[in-house]
Amino acid sequence: MKILVLNAGSSSQKSCLYEITGDGILEQPVEPLWEATIDWTGKSAVGLLKVKTSHGASIKTEIPVKERQQAIAQMLDTLMQGETQVISDLAEIQLVGHRVVHGGQHYSQPTRITPEVKAAIKELANLAPAHNPVNLEGIEAIEQTLPQVPQVAVFDTAFHSSIPPGAVVYPIPYELSEQGIRRYGFHGISHEYVSRRAAYLLDRDLSSLKLITCHLGNGCSLAAIRDGSCINTTMGFTPLEGLMMGTRSGSIDPSILLYLLRQGYSTEQLDEMLNKQSGLKGVSGISGDMRQISQAIAEGNDRAKLAFDIYIHRLQSHIGSMLASLSGTDALVFTAGVGENHPLTRTATCEAFEFLGLKLDPSKNQASPKDADIATSDSKIRVLVVQTQEDWAIAQSGWNLLNRES
Repeated sequence: MKILVLNAGSSSQKSCLYEITGDGILEQPVEPLWEATIDWTGKSAVGLLKVKTSHGASIKTEIPVKERQQAIAQMLDTLMQGETQVISDLAEIQLVGHRVVHGGQHYSQPTRITPEVKAAIKELANLAPAHNPVNLEGIEAIEQTLPQVPQVAVFDTAFHSSIPPGAVVYPIPYELSEQGIRRYGFHGISHEYVSRRAAYLLDRDLSSLKLITCHLGNGCSLAAIRDGSCINTTMGFTPLEGLMMGTRSGSIDPSILLYLLRQGYSTEQLDEMLNKQSGLKGVSGISGDMRQISQAIAEGNDRAKLAFDIYIHRLQSHIGSMLASLSGTDALVFTAGVGENHPLTRTATCEAFEFLGLKLDPSKNQASPKDADIATSDSKIRVLVVQTQEDWAIAQSGWNLLNRES
């Protein structure tokens, strides 16, 4: 079965084509036959399309993106023509899976897309304004291009639906919780995938493990996972809560916002500040990219060093919270751009937990590990680096849903 996956963000559109054979429950992730991204360049009417295939072909070209649906259609054309052709006709695609960021309280499982599901995704756009609308655009683009092909939504919030009420409900008037103001959590597709992959790498049954998964990219979140279910996470009502991130502040004293409002800040200015001008970027004054922060630290930049120190302090503090939720942990799992590729972040983070018997192997940590255990053999806590594979996880989820229905 050939499955197309659309993973849309506010500034990019990523798509992959997978072929799943057998029972679809594969321990090893499958490489896509075809992978394409479109980077939207701000308000420009031009986007950069990059395509590569499993047989080594690649192209890079600019395309008009005045309407995203047209851009997606042009991207799909590269499946069937030119050097990146991997199928002869779009009719070979039997299923399309979409990452949808917010499923609210309605959706805790991958779900076949219907008019009612589309309406719910649209309604939830007020909770994820940068993501749900573009997720919906991708769904509608496929409806125009492949109207007969079933589509499945895989929700980023779904994995966190198992979190107990004590960790979900905020200590505000309960009536607000009844209106939907509660912890939802995000990066769920990634947290679920890396937890399953970690169990495989450890040769343990997932139901026997306590795991803390650390998704550290431009956006950052932790999840406490027990018996395969999430029981706590750091992101909340929105992706702004929790850890310090590339350009997001993470959790701060809410009275700061009240103070700034009284000083004349608008809600739009606060939104821009907290989501796009804070975090590593805001403290360092340089960038939200950890690679640039590291370079600046090496050059003696004190504010870059301060930004990194705050980042690690808050990461360690939140891991401590996850440890308390689980009453211990079997493994700490690092994933996403920073988690997978920045040894210093892993080293600095793990130093705080040496008192628990965690011992990092320096040589393994520095050796560009991928799907590997980087703790010493006598460490009481395993430390894994796992490459997140959200697109593959979406394809698997869609395959499993379709086969359960058949």
